Amino acid sequence: MGYPRIDGRRVQVEPLADRKSKHHIDDIRVDPDGPLPPASSRQTAQIETIADRIRAARSKGASVMLAYGAHLVKNGLAPVVTRMMESGWITHLATNGAGVIHDWEYAFHGRSEEDVRGHVARGCFGTWDETGRHTALAVLAGTADGMGYGESVGRMVVEEGYHVPDPAALQQALADWSADPVDDETMPARADLLQTIVRHGIAPGRHAVEHPYKEHSLTGNAFRLGVPLTVHPGIGYDIVYTHPLAGGAGYGRGGMIDFQVFAEGVSRIDGGVFLSVGSSIMAPQVFEKSVSIANNLRRQDGLGPVRPFIAVNDLTEEDWDWNAGEPPMDNPAYYNRMGKSFSRMGGELIYIAADNRLFIPHLCRLLTG
Repeated sequence: MGYPRIDGRRVQVEPLADRKSKHHIDDIRVDPDGPLPPASSRQTAQIETIADRIRAARSKGASVMLAYGAHLVKNGLAPVVTRMMESGWITHLATNGAGVIHDWEYAFHGRSEEDVRGHVARGCFGTWDETGRHTALAVLAGTADGMGYGESVGRMVVEEGYHVPDPAALQQALADWSADPVDDETMPARADLLQTIVRHGIAPGRHAVEHPYKEHSLTGNAFRLGVPLTVHPGIGYDIVYTHPLAGGAGYGRGGMIDFQVFAEGVSRIDGGVFLSVGSSIMAPQVFEKSVSIANNLRRQDGLGPVRPFIAVNDLTEEDWDWNAGEPPMDNPAYYNRMGKSFSRMGGELIYIAADNRLFIPHLCRLLTG
């Protein structure tokens, strides 16, 4: 028998409308055509270098991938990144669970962020019905169609809802497969979806979910434009795991599909650009494993390792030149996971210390005019 565990189905959830959220989308969103924040001469030169590398990458068909943390969304930069996607400068987006959750709440509710300290004490931090319910069902339905986490949520935003299959049809499909098994990775996903339908009494058919602010959704716009947006979650990291509908299989399967989609983008990044914005853990950790996979396959094809240009944007002020090697252990920079991981990836690395509300709009303006 396994260790004792809590019964997550007993968690009481509340309507998202009852939550006092900190920000409205109209208060935070950044206009791509608005005035640019002032930048130092060093920041300007660094951003110009990054823009030149992106132009060169796209001219040869190489990937330009942007990995970001949730603060990019909470800082209202989705419209600016969308402008770069629409212009063809960004070929792939990647974020953590919080990055897609805040984006979805803004698209659906117009508001996001909550009082963590107060809500944890009351036992209601993250226990908001619509966020956990719609995300879980969208991902379960999406993985049953072979989609990853990000594509599943993006489809829900664009199509204003999701479809839950009839349980009898799922049972028949599983029975047919059991009688004559073939290599079909959607079958476990269908089994997970069926279990959720039965356990929680989910009605089959279309579940309409209106998104009044979807024009500002990075997840929705990526789906609309056909740009892969991959989500790299950690079980227990995000508020959706407090919901009674949450299941590790659906989120784990969606995350694994997205990791493979991400690695495919990395396989085309030789001569390309990888942008890491405000993601000190997820971006370097997922990127280094994907580079290893890409180089493994390239070695089998008689090719050398990929050599991407890596641009990291964060707030930490740091003067260490990572292209010259790693700093000694008595230097604080030695413990910078971003610099350490990215500097080991075989390409050139540039680090720009700046607020992402400065970096992203300046980069967009240089690329799109």
